[in-house]
Amino acid sequence: MTEVARRGPGNPALEDPAVQWLTATELDAWLSLVRLFMWLPWSIDQQLQRDSNLSMVEYQVLAMLSNRPQQTMRMSSLAEVTNASLSRLSHLIKRLEARGLVRREPDPADGRFTNAILTADGLRTLTEAAPAHVAHVRSLVIDVLSPEQLRRLGRDADRIMSRIDTSSAT
Repeated sequence: MTEVARRGPGNPALEDPAVQWLTATELDAWLSLVRLFMWLPWSIDQQLQRDSNLSMVEYQVLAMLSNRPQQTMRMSSLAEVTNASLSRLSHLIKRLEARGLVRREPDPADGRFTNAILTADGLRTLTEAAPAHVAHVRSLVIDVLSPEQLRRLGRDADRIMSRIDTSSAT
């Protein structure tokens, strides 16, 4: 039983009239989302590791770089879009550099910044990983939803992300 369920209505010792506790239906939906948040990234990470020797975040970094002009991005911007601290991203990029998939260079426009640049080997690794990755994503998410359900899921995810982006907790 989750903390949300234990502390909610039905437990008079812990009830707080100022708290709007989750209903049973809301709790079921929330717990389904929690399972999805935990298991979907794990499943994608397992597939990428098995088939391509890449973690999900490594794949994400390579994909982000592949879609940028000159396949280059400032480390600070890359940290932001991957939701990684600059320190964590720096360690990740160092590992990718050791494998020859990415290189770092000072930003020619402003030497205070460092750019991450996708190498030819990095692009080849990404290109080889993409078909199996897309097939796995398709089998887990895309193919189990109708086009309308998928559209709504994307819209709902954007709405939740918008709330997260403006939350005082972030």
